[in-house]
Amino acid sequence: MTRSVPAACPYPFREPTALALEPEYARLREHEPLSRITLPYGGDAWLAVRHEDVRTVLSDPRFSRAALLDRDVPRTSPRRLTDATLHTVDPPEHNRLRRLVSAAFSPRQIDRLARHAQHVTDRLLDEAEEKGPPADLVAGLAAPLPVAVICEMLGVPLADRDRFTGWIDVALATSAFSSDEIHAAFTRLKEYLAELVAARRREPSDDLLGSLVEARDREGRLSEDELVVLGVTLLYAGLETTSNHIGNFIYLLLTHPGQLAALRADPGLLDRAVEELLRFTPIVTSAGFTRIAREDVELGGVLVRAGEAVMVQIDAANRDGRVFERPDELDLTRRPNPHLAFGFGPHFCVAAQLAKAELRVAVGTLLRRFPGLRLAEDVSRLTWRRGRMVRGLDRLPVTW
Repeated sequence: MTRSVPAACPYPFREPTALALEPEYARLREHEPLSRITLPYGGDAWLAVRHEDVRTVLSDPRFSRAALLDRDVPRTSPRRLTDATLHTVDPPEHNRLRRLVSAAFSPRQIDRLARHAQHVTDRLLDEAEEKGPPADLVAGLAAPLPVAVICEMLGVPLADRDRFTGWIDVALATSAFSSDEIHAAFTRLKEYLAELVAARRREPSDDLLGSLVEARDREGRLSEDELVVLGVTLLYAGLETTSNHIGNFIYLLLTHPGQLAALRADPGLLDRAVEELLRFTPIVTSAGFTRIAREDVELGGVLVRAGEAVMVQIDAANRDGRVFERPDELDLTRRPNPHLAFGFGPHFCVAAQLAKAELRVAVGTLLRRFPGLRLAEDVSRLTWRRGRMVRGLDRLPVTW
């Protein structure tokens, strides 16, 4: 194969607008499925946007996550990845860490946490109904629900939510905060989890954090640093995406009245609706899941050399017309729906079923409780969080 290296384009291509998918991805899928990009930090990388290529990068062991650790690799955040955790290790180390948390996401535990999510959602919507419209669904539902669920699962005090959610907001930023602020937020999160670990040693518990402490102290199945970092990872992974998805999903339904009417007419569509909203909704503001090629690999008609970085754009892959009919249309009846919203391969999100359970509870209960739900302000007045890795509304005012 002839080695062809196109000129690299600055990336991200532009600041995202609401939930509009970057239009350049459509052109790249057709004409340059593997393109060169220059990131704000760490230099150049290859960008994969087709469904098939993204799946390959996510699942082929020739593309490594562990090779990122403590290296100045291409990325959108100033923070280098320095800690070995679920997101940053390869099999078999990844398998070892994943087994430590998998029991917390068993069908029995998912059912238990879904019931907890239902209880919390009912209480939050009771409060909204008592106060009367308009209500902000970001502050009143989308933000507090995932916090309550992850605190219940992991064993984090709900009373600390303002502390750790503030740190997470800063830690997962790209340009909204300075490099020093982002690094300091991650440090505070690790210190906070270390405090919780020490508390579990004084008073053992049967929550996930207590189980991890036992696995560390009695069985030696992970190091102290792995224990703390795994707690941090589970905490922020269980909050940021799910919280923003709740607000984004409701926004999309309220701005797609035909689809909303179909779901209201047939609540049995809820499972398929959540899957389609996961496919259709651009959640990240740029590419992610950087991998390093372990050896020369042909991908998307291009030869990727050993040591080169490859990034994937999952939202672009989820709009690939080779896999999805009418990919740019929201169709809550879509089936099959092989989207990649939770990744693919060994690093497929361990909490995917919990996230989907929360989304079903939030969306289904809200539409059932408030059949007249509608936006309380014109779309043009809504504002979106900027300088973050994850897309989401600042607020979502509704009435009913």
